[in-house]
Amino acid sequence: MNLNRFDFASLPVSPWRNGGGETREITSQPPGKANFDWRASIATIAQDGPFSAFQGIDRSITLLEGDGVHLRSAGLIDHRLQHVGEPFAFSGDAALEAFLLGGSSQDFNIMTRRGCCSADVQRITAETIAPAAHAGVLYVLQGEWQLEDGSWLGQREGCWWQPQQRALRFSPRVGAVALWAEITAR
Repeated sequence: MNLNRFDFASLPVSPWRNGGGETREITSQPPGKANFDWRASIATIAQDGPFSAFQGIDRSITLLEGDGVHLRSAGLIDHRLQHVGEPFAFSGDAALEAFLLGGSSQDFNIMTRRGCCSADVQRITAETIAPAAHAGVLYVLQGEWQLEDGSWLGQREGCWWQPQQRALRFSPRVGAVALWAEITAR
């Protein structure tokens, strides 16, 4: 199995240029390429302020921890991200303002280059099979998920993969919840 495991605590931290938060990159594909095809990360929003616009990028953001954030863009987006594990997809072309709904907010982010890839992000609780032709990311919100090699991922751990020669299977313990991002090449 060609899985790349990660733990939130060991992901490299990059502060935002505007000082409003930080990003922990899970992966950017292809590696080392400035114009990524797809990217997965976890961001901490520490204060109100602008979100960077990403021209030609589709985004999905999912609240992991905190009271949430209100995302607004003049006439385009007006969304309150306040339910843990509920993804929200939007165009990265829009310059957004983020307003915290309490303290800091921690969010799971998937970005895909429009015309190259697309992402489907879901909250999952049941055994899941990754299609062989698709890349993806699994991030555990609660409980434990078993990988095909018999090892386990716990809360705040995850894995990502590129397209495989065969499908991958992920099995949860009772009560386990994860975020599942399936990345499809176009």
